Amino acid sequence: MKFSWRVALLWTLPLLVVGFFLWQGAFSSAPADMGRNTANTRLTYGRFLDYLDAGRVTAVDLYDGGKTAIVEAVDPELDNRLMRWRVDLPGSSPELVSRLRNADISLDSHPPRNDGALVGALGNLLFPLLLIGGLFFLFRRSSGSMGGPGQAMNFGKSKARFMMEAKTGIMFDDVAGIDEAKEELQEVVTFLKKPERFTAIGARIPKGVLLVGPPGTGKTLLAKAISGEAGVPFFSISGSEFVEMFVGVGASRVRDLFKKAKENAPCIIFIDEIDAVGRQRGAGIGGGNDEREQTLNQLLTEMDGFEGNSGIIIVAATNRADVLDSALLRPGRFDRQVMVDPPDIKGRVEILEVHARNKKLADDISLETIARRTPGFTGADLANLLNEAAILTARRRKEGITMTEIDDAVDRVIAGMEGTPLVDSKSKRLIAYHEIGHAIVGTLVKDHDPVQKVTLIPRGQAQGLTWFTPSEEQMLISRSQLLARITGALGGRAAEDVIFGDAEVTTGAGNDLQQVSGMARQMVTRFGMSDLGPLSLESSQGEVFLGRDWLSRSEYSEEISSRIDGQVKLIVDKCYDNAKRIMQENRALIDRLVDLLVERETIDGDELRQIVSEYTVVPDKQQFVPQL
Repeated sequence: MKFSWRVALLWTLPLLVVGFFLWQGAFSSAPADMGRNTANTRLTYGRFLDYLDAGRVTAVDLYDGGKTAIVEAVDPELDNRLMRWRVDLPGSSPELVSRLRNADISLDSHPPRNDGALVGALGNLLFPLLLIGGLFFLFRRSSGSMGGPGQAMNFGKSKARFMMEAKTGIMFDDVAGIDEAKEELQEVVTFLKKPERFTAIGARIPKGVLLVGPPGTGKTLLAKAISGEAGVPFFSISGSEFVEMFVGVGASRVRDLFKKAKENAPCIIFIDEIDAVGRQRGAGIGGGNDEREQTLNQLLTEMDGFEGNSGIIIVAATNRADVLDSALLRPGRFDRQVMVDPPDIKGRVEILEVHARNKKLADDISLETIARRTPGFTGADLANLLNEAAILTARRRKEGITMTEIDDAVDRVIAGMEGTPLVDSKSKRLIAYHEIGHAIVGTLVKDHDPVQKVTLIPRGQAQGLTWFTPSEEQMLISRSQLLARITGALGGRAAEDVIFGDAEVTTGAGNDLQQVSGMARQMVTRFGMSDLGPLSLESSQGEVFLGRDWLSRSEYSEEISSRIDGQVKLIVDKCYDNAKRIMQENRALIDRLVDLLVERETIDGDELRQIVSEYTVVPDKQQFVPQL
């Protein structure tokens, strides 16, 4: 085990304290200069007087100004042997001295010497010196771990990583799928490289660029690409590194960061997760004079204060732009807000091409097919997908990644690890009917996404899964699509109800019902898709800790609230009745699909549609929609 001086000192200092007080107690409790005349036993004052009256005392030595005596006396209980005792005397006792002289007893007095006081004084000085020295050594050791000697108190220094010539190894060619954001930031790089092209016509360099988007879309990757392309000094820091438990440290670090940036201008400052320090001031509780707000005030001043920062471009990233302070978002501080959204199908193909450069892919791999199957995936999700596929390929000892590994990796990323298949025939058939219910509704209802596959292999918390893949990018969702999704989500519950009866309905549809209730309520309160008309009755209110209102106020009356509940129930009931009707009209088809699913555990979407077409007409997505 490695020796640690800090741990040793932390154990040594308490021992020094205890030793010091024990030493002090030893010097204060023993009479000064007893020398060799010490006694191991004590004798009470009353017993001493009895021995004196009996003529057994032969000699007395007085110490400590007459408060303590060493007595030589004959002990009758030990065959009249001569013993020495220590006796505590009550004060000076002049009458005792007279009695001793009258009894012709050898009496001697020993005045205290000054060396005891000297040792006590040295002891009093030694402990503070040891304590101060130990603390100083601790600070020295801790400063070494913080970047060098003498830095222990430099809390106010900026912790930003500085690169004079940023060599991140990432260029704009390595960033794919977010062309609009790249174009905006390419302009910033051109500003830094060739400012005269813009200043000649009166344009000024943007002071700040805020990258806004969901996690994993490539905001930090874009910042690395800027640093790689610009060729100017680059400072990078996280928003959480500004704020400490010490008051004023965050503001001091902001000042120090911008001081260094001015000395190296033109340069770029990248602040990742700026919402950690830039939240809206004056939150609903807790007051407004906290350390984070002082740090934000200093940041606002440095970005566009009285002096200004010529030649410094601030690039910040966040996925919570809604909680940022409005003063931080105004022009002059962050002049541009660049949205970094999840990529479309074209962007996903480009991202897959970037991450597939160092992967061994089989000849039958189609990146476009993978991109179509992964709607809503971000760049980080796609990178993780190919990495999981590569891990599965290596585990199965194959030479290259095939579509089988891709499909398994998609399932694992979305739903979790594969579990142990069910062996209980009763539970297995019940789950099979539930999943086939989803699949039948998804196939026969208009505007529902097509079924990709149905499986009884457990993944994550789900004992069975039905996968739907949209045929195209869905930026906007129509009312008929929402109703189709609600009907499809209720297909599992409807199958249990029709096949097994109301008494045998299980809890397997719990998550489906949560989704159904949420979609139906949003149709009524946010999208205006009910008899209440085109009204938005609910707004997304922020939490009090994010600087929003302390009390949530209802935006409608109790009568409207009751009508909302009625409309939500009406939508769900109509969709549920539609799902039950489909189950009743296709009972023979359902039984065949369930037998096949129980036997094979997985049915592909194309095979499912082929079997459905043998029993009924598969609509060209022109099917019944509940009229509400």
